[in-house]
Formats: sequence, structure tokens, C-alpha cells
Amino acid sequence: MTQSRRSFLRGAAIAAPAALATPAIVKAQTAIKWRFQTYAGAALGEHVTKPIIDYINTAANGELEIELFYADQIVPTGELFQALQRGTIDGVHSDDDSMASPTPLRQFGGYFPFATKHILDVPVLFNQYGLKEIWEEEYAKVGVKWLSSAGQDPCNFNTKKEITSVADLDGLKLYTFPTAGRFLAQFGVVPMNIPYEDAEVAVQTGELDGMAWSGITEDYTVGWANVTDYFLTNNISGAWIGSFFANEQKWAELPDHLKSLVMAGIEAGHTYRNQWYWGGEAKLRATGDKLELRTVPAAEWAEVENAAKAFWEEIAQEGEIQQKIVNIFKEYNSVINEAGPPYNFG
Repeated sequence: MTQSRRSFLRGAAIAAPAALATPAIVKAQTAIKWRFQTYAGAALGEHVTKPIIDYINTAANGELEIELFYADQIVPTGELFQALQRGTIDGVHSDDDSMASPTPLRQFGGYFPFATKHILDVPVLFNQYGLKEIWEEEYAKVGVKWLSSAGQDPCNFNTKKEITSVADLDGLKLYTFPTAGRFLAQFGVVPMNIPYEDAEVAVQTGELDGMAWSGITEDYTVGWANVTDYFLTNNISGAWIGSFFANEQKWAELPDHLKSLVMAGIEAGHTYRNQWYWGGEAKLRATGDKLELRTVPAAEWAEVENAAKAFWEEIAQEGEIQQKIVNIFKEYNSVINEAGPPYNFG
């Protein structure tokens, strides 16, 4: 008994310092699994969402596995928020407008008319002008974890019919975002709400005259340049505002190191999209052979820009948060207009 006890104590004494020096690393025996849906169809999703999911899955080393679904594959895009809130899906990449966010932020996601001029305006607005804190607070109120926002391409028009004046917008049936459609309706545009993957066929059958949904990079990437003829260089917004969201409970359950990993993947994805869109918009305007470029003279397009100022005031009257966000857009646009090119168009 004595020898046995001595052996035990000696073994414990040797083992103890080693245990202190190299604490055991606890690794989940079973991977955490998430289902994630993006607003984008498969062709576009390859660039705007899949790189982020691939990064996370690789870096998580089996601790977190995210299954990616594209537009409307689990639920229609307009039901993304509800599905996220109730846990049908665990993560979402979308704009607030398309996913029918039940917050005052809804119309500011997607393309809020003339709020931005370039893709980098979006991270600046969130990180330097206070939109980040507003988005965090408003989504916390409705039980969803907002993670990060970034810009993407501008909102131009690709159409079957030629647009060379503001009057040419009248009667056009366009696939567009809810708030963009609300704004454009005053110029006679007929906004059409259809599933994303149906838009190309809808142009071929005449149900649509085109899209006010993206820049030229997406037009070529997703096949819309194959069924439309013209691209209008004038836009109604310089950058799409979209976000990554998570189910609040699923996010809370993630270990801190996996939360950091997810955020690193999202931020890396923002950087990739910045160069992919910025380079694509220039190259395809200059060398693309599927869409003919058209431009409404700046003096005439000013009619649309001025209408946006009235639209902003209309939205600002809807509530305190709306007023606060509109004031931020005003402040930022005042700064970039004073700064001059390349921040604005001169």
C-alpha cells in the first residue's frame, strides 16, 4: 500500500508541471452545422457569398460546417428574415430591403436612391459615420444578429429598349428592388417582383423589359447581358448596401474563436468583392461586346437626382431612425461633394 501510494504521488508530481505548461485543448467532438442562404443566385453567389463560406469551412478545421444555399432554395428571398429569426436557417447574406426586414432600416438596404456614389462609400458610412451602431441596435431589438455590411456594384439599367432620356423610363417593366421601384415609379417605371432566377426568362418572354438591379459586372456574370441589349451608364445608386446576419441564438452559442473566424471570413469577402466589382465595371464597359452603352445627359439626369432629394425627405418623415439615417447620408454627401472628384462626379 505504502509503495503504491508513493508511486502514485511521484507520478502526480511529475505530471502536474506538464499539465500546467500545456493545458488541454478541448475540441468539439461533433461539428457545429449551419444552413446559410444568400440573396444571390448560383452564378453571382460564386463571387459574392461562396468565397466567404469556403474560407470559414476551411479555417474552422471541422469545428464549424456551413452549408450554402442560393437564392430561394430554402425560402423565398422575401422570407429570409422570418426564416432566420425562427431558426429555419442560421445565416443570411442579403440586403434589408429584399429580405423584408421588419425594421426602420428596410428601405436603406439595397439601393437607397443616390445615397452612395462608389463601393467604398458603404464601409465608410458604417465605420466612420455611425451606421454600424444603428444596424447593431435595430437588429438586436428584433432578435437577429447583424454582423457586417459592405458595398457592391452600382444600380444601373440593362434593358431591351434604348434609354437616352428620362422620358424613356416611362412604361419600362423592370426587375428591381422594392425601394428602388418605389422611387422609380414616379418616372413611369413598372417595378416587377419575381424570383431572382426567373428574371432572365422573363425578359425573353416579354414579361420584363430589363433590370435596374446591378452594375454591368453582374449583367455579364449571371447571363442578363445575353438577353438585353443596352446598358445605361447613369445609375440611381453608386453601391448596393448588403449585410451578413446570423440567428441570434446560434451566434451566441458559437465559441469566441469561431466568431472571430466568421468575422475574418466576412471581412476578407468584402475585400474580394471590392476589387471584383470595381475592376469588372471598368473592364466590361470598355471591352464588353454584349451590351451597347447609352447615357442620359447629366443636365437631364439631374431631374432624377433632384427627385431623390424629395424622396429622402419623404422617408425621413417616417420616424426618428429614418431621420437619423437620412441626416447621415446628407452629411456624408456634403463632405464628398465638397471634396470633389474622385469622391463625386464633379
